[in-house]
Amino acid sequence: MKNILNKKIIVNNLLSAFGAFLCISLLSFLHFSKYGDVWLIPPFGASMVLVMAVHDSPLAEPKNIFLGHTLSALSGVFIFSLMGSSFLSLGVAVGLAVFVMATFDSIHPPAGANPIIAILGGKSLLFVLMPVALGSIVIILFALFYNKLLGREYP
Repeated sequence: MKNILNKKIIVNNLLSAFGAFLCISLLSFLHFSKYGDVWLIPPFGASMVLVMAVHDSPLAEPKNIFLGHTLSALSGVFIFSLMGSSFLSLGVAVGLAVFVMATFDSIHPPAGANPIIAILGGKSLLFVLMPVALGSIVIILFALFYNKLLGREYP
């Protein structure tokens, strides 16, 4: 109960929430803009939890965000191109994503959803570039700037 009432913790949590709001709003603005394409995927919301609320976690490292999202999306696109969309292809794609992220030492749990999006949406290689790779870069740059502005150690 002490932690809930601790003013410093409350302020830090509010700043984390505000950072998540700002970054997702930016990606949403780009997503819905006249010149935008697809800039937003649901796993980015979970990535924001990591880079804002537990920014000192290895799972929030820029390398893990970029490679985790990109490699897992690529896994989904690859398996979709080989197997199409089925219960089996979804399982294989997520399993492959876990293997690839672990092999490249780039574990980022939110990225585990990317193969599911790729297969259920019938995505092509363009999905890996946009929104996944470019959106990941926006998140990383925002997290670097925002956390530094707040005096937080990140990465």
